[in-house]
Amino acid sequence: MLGIRGETLLLLERFVLLQRYLKYSGFRIAERRPRSKWFSLFRLGCGRLLKKMELKFENYMYDGWLASGKTTASEFLQSRGASIIDADKLGHRAYDPGTQAYLQVIETFGEDVLGDDQQIDRRALGGKVFGKPEQLTKLTDIVWPEIRRLAELEIADCAAINPDGVVVLEAAVLFEAGWEDIGEEVWVLVVDREIAIERAMARDNADRAAVESRLDSQLSNEERISRATSVIYNNGDQQKMIEQLDAEWRRVSEA
Repeated sequence: MLGIRGETLLLLERFVLLQRYLKYSGFRIAERRPRSKWFSLFRLGCGRLLKKMELKFENYMYDGWLASGKTTASEFLQSRGASIIDADKLGHRAYDPGTQAYLQVIETFGEDVLGDDQQIDRRALGGKVFGKPEQLTKLTDIVWPEIRRLAELEIADCAAINPDGVVVLEAAVLFEAGWEDIGEEVWVLVVDREIAIERAMARDNADRAAVESRLDSQLSNEERISRATSVIYNNGDQQKMIEQLDAEWRRVSEA
């Protein structure tokens, strides 16, 4: 049994989730001046509401270069009980027919980006933005807000299901997209450039020039570190990275 407090919290969280869905579906949400402290807390949103009520729900994020170990980190944190939200997977969902991003992509880049099944052909779309910074910015300005919307909905859903849980958002473009305000902390996975190049070449069967080009398009290690709450180094073997992750996990889960 949840009890009165638990049932009330669950109801409020689900209302926030519904409110966000209606908002992003194009419905206009009427705003009213809060009449009580409780309602003021509710209007702040699901994440802050949970924090104000002193429950354990927390949201963390991590970011990292190409071949920095993000997948390994996700698997480890999930094994410790965290709910993992993969921004890359949300990126695929952002193109789903019927979403605002789907309609905006077609309007911006033309109907020739659609395949026979009316799905967005990402190869065709990529051809329109590859090597064209202005066009790429147009695309990210459409897709990144949709990914954030989907991430926030999943975070709210996780909070409703498990108020004592921890949610981790994995995002390779966390800083570039401006998503660092979503969570309590930002953990950055760091790997030296040369090691990242060697790993990516072996993993993806890619040539050095292609890997270097991808790294050059990303924020530097120095920039990521300067904006991180915690830094996890992954220049050695996998176990050393896991030990650092475990220490950070114990720090936040036992606090």
